[in-house]
Amino acid sequence: MVEKSKLWYLENFNLFNNLDKNRMMELNKIISDREINGNEPIYFANEPSKTIYFLKTGRVKITKYLADGSEKIIAIINPGEIFGEMAYLDEGQRTDYAVTVEPSMICAINKNDLADFIEKNPELNLKLTKILGLKLRSFSERIEDLIFKDADQRIASFILRYSEKNGKKVGGQIFVKPFLKHQNIGELTACSRQTVNYFLTDLRNKGIINFDRSKLIINKIEEIKKIVS
Repeated sequence: MVEKSKLWYLENFNLFNNLDKNRMMELNKIISDREINGNEPIYFANEPSKTIYFLKTGRVKITKYLADGSEKIIAIINPGEIFGEMAYLDEGQRTDYAVTVEPSMICAINKNDLADFIEKNPELNLKLTKILGLKLRSFSERIEDLIFKDADQRIASFILRYSEKNGKKVGGQIFVKPFLKHQNIGELTACSRQTVNYFLTDLRNKGIINFDRSKLIINKIEEIKKIVS
């Protein structure tokens, strides 16, 4: 039962979703999985970059620590996503930390094992390149936001990207679950928690969105797009 569950999760990663049963069984042999409690480290900066991870359930934050000891979140990983992928491209050390936000289940694969598997299944190379390219584009867009947009535009832009990635359209609304803490949104948009709270509350008062600790509901997405532009 455990193996069937593991295969089901693997099939739901974009990288592996077109593999046949035999290749999935082969992949299953070289991937390990484990459950991790919330607020637990997965890897640390400055350790050897040898493993690539896939998130089954839960959430993971990718962070860096500044010279003053403060933590800055640079990405939130959701189920079905890859992280620690620079191990596949780089022989060096990690430059960031991966920490669970909540109880999570992850798959881990040694980068050499993945390289061997991709060599046997070359169609995966194009898919992995596309996934890495999309992540690079996302980081590039965030850098552009930091340079060219004010605080309100940065938060609005984040809401659009986050809802596109994690939202579900129901009628004329978009439901996004789980939502993030205002502090986390602030770190991802270079805004203070107070600025995020004020902006989101203003949107709620105008009927553009609604939110609580667990979810975001977008009622008028076109109004958010107007703020960004």
